[in-house]
Amino acid sequence: MTSVLVVNAGSSSLKLRALGHADETIAELELDAWNGDPDTAALTEFLGSLDGIGAVGHRVVHGGSRFTRATVIDDSVVAAIAGLADLAPLHQPRALAGIEAARAALPGVPEVACFDTAFHAGLPAAAATYALPKDWIGRFGLRRYGFHGLSHSYAARRCAEMMKTSPERLRVVTCHLGAGSSLAAVHGGRSVDTTMGFTPLEGLVMATRCGSVDPGLLIWLLRHGGLGLGELADGLDFAAGLAGLAGLPDGSGDMRVVAEAARAGRPDAKLAIDVHSHRLRSEIAAMAAAMDGLDAIVFTGGIGEHQPDVRAAAAAGLAFLGIAIDPARNAGAAPDTEITGPGAAVRTLVIAAREDIEVARQARAVLAAAPPAR
Repeated sequence: MTSVLVVNAGSSSLKLRALGHADETIAELELDAWNGDPDTAALTEFLGSLDGIGAVGHRVVHGGSRFTRATVIDDSVVAAIAGLADLAPLHQPRALAGIEAARAALPGVPEVACFDTAFHAGLPAAAATYALPKDWIGRFGLRRYGFHGLSHSYAARRCAEMMKTSPERLRVVTCHLGAGSSLAAVHGGRSVDTTMGFTPLEGLVMATRCGSVDPGLLIWLLRHGGLGLGELADGLDFAAGLAGLAGLPDGSGDMRVVAEAARAGRPDAKLAIDVHSHRLRSEIAAMAAAMDGLDAIVFTGGIGEHQPDVRAAAAAGLAFLGIAIDPARNAGAAPDTEITGPGAAVRTLVIAAREDIEVARQARAVLAAAPPAR
């Protein structure tokens, strides 16, 4: 198999990992604070040191309605990704900067855009459609796009591997829990429902994002609460969620910090944890309902992999679905492992988030099917 450089540009960070023929890590670079400059010295130096790379795969958050699968990058694709910047203003420009940097450093190496929304592009109409005026839907292309698709896709496939079966035989709820969080109902290897929608604000309570709220409440805040549109948008994205509820002096929405404050007796922090757990349990049950039951649940992402209390709180309210976890296994779990409790009808697994492997897989598949012209 081809060696692939995976470029994962986040809203404020950049992760690069070169994967060899067996998906082993050849080289990697992580810039925790990246300003989006494609000529950043560390980035340029890293790209210039690579040898033998056969393809570059880029994680792109939003593919809109046009990109429903991984796509070989050319100038028209770059322009189309830029045209979706209003739907993901924090991520699309960074992805474009990553593409620019890789093209400059690795001329002639084919590049593939792999979209987080693509995994959810085939959602059933009932799950993808908002109950809005038909004219609005047609005029603005409104639908539930869903996100974290690369992580959900990998987690579902890895779950099947660990259960020694095929994805087509499973109903899995994949829980990608991190600063941004979402669930997916994966039935037969396909996403049939998810918690994020037109934007990554919908769904679960997150670090600084609110998750689902009554839209009438937002209208009230604009009309009667004296909030401006910019203030409302910033509040929902950057000052809500765990951070907003906990109200810690440093404004942190980090689950580890909030949980520690809750254990120390801060009532607002405890409420934040309780609200997070309540929403997580209810949305897991909703995902199971979309598949008429489930065979497995997967926890992945920074919180999903490393916060046993979050996993325990989620499972505690879902015994009626057949979910139970083993306390000892859960407390000491490190990915990839199973934490299913005795007698549980549904298996529970903790799986490392490996979007890089999924990006590499998709890039290789696209190039094998239709190699770009040289």
